[in-house]
Amino acid sequence: MTTKTTNDYQMLTLQTQGGVARLTLNRPELRNAFNEQVIEELGRAFGQLGADPAVRVIVLAAAGKAFCAGADLNWMKSMAHYGWEENYSDAKRLAEMLWAIYSCPVPVIARVQGDAFAGGVGLLSACDVVVAAESATFCLSEAKLGLLPATIAPYVVRALGEQASRRYFVTAERFSAERALAHGLVHELASAETLDAQVDALAAAIVANGPAAVRACKKLVQDVAHRAITPELREDTARRIADIRASEEGREGVQSFLAKRPPAWLMS
Repeated sequence: MTTKTTNDYQMLTLQTQGGVARLTLNRPELRNAFNEQVIEELGRAFGQLGADPAVRVIVLAAAGKAFCAGADLNWMKSMAHYGWEENYSDAKRLAEMLWAIYSCPVPVIARVQGDAFAGGVGLLSACDVVVAAESATFCLSEAKLGLLPATIAPYVVRALGEQASRRYFVTAERFSAERALAHGLVHELASAETLDAQVDALAAAIVANGPAAVRACKKLVQDVAHRAITPELREDTARRIADIRASEEGREGVQSFLAKRPPAWLMS
């Protein structure tokens, strides 16, 4: 199976193989802290990968000992004298990058090791599945700086839960991977030795499923979460299953199951 490496980024690395795109934050010397360029490259990468039909799942990883320490200190220094308009423009870019991850049509798996602080928690919260090393540490540290985790809040509160967010937003205390798992922020814990294998297994499970169905499943969860079960929602969901049952992929999936053979998407 051929691995393709893309050199379109300075702050990230991108490798694709067998439908799996591995996007890696590549600033290990700065604990993968982000600045304007990282934000731009992440937003661009997720836009491009989500539009590529050959990409079936994205793994968001990080080089070095930390997943992401939040904002780059030098970047923060440059913002120290910003006025309101400059602060708004900067925050809007971050908000749009997080939305690009969350709304990406392709499922995204976060591979987390070491520290995930502030905006780093926002990054993984925007992903669909999170696998973390048992030694990983999490912190919503903004209040320590007299700030608040505003742009990441819509994703963190969904992933961490309202009650836990009430605590960790205001205390800015660190919490363990075990706590993150208990609150639902993380789906699986792994040892340092098995982290990659567990991520790879989840990616393989996604790739084995119908490509259009997987994208439709991700969109379905986002669209029905927290909605009242109204006649309109029942109508919408009935139409969705009818559409995919009548699709080429849906027919192939059912026919291959009945014939006890692999579906066509596994042989392409």
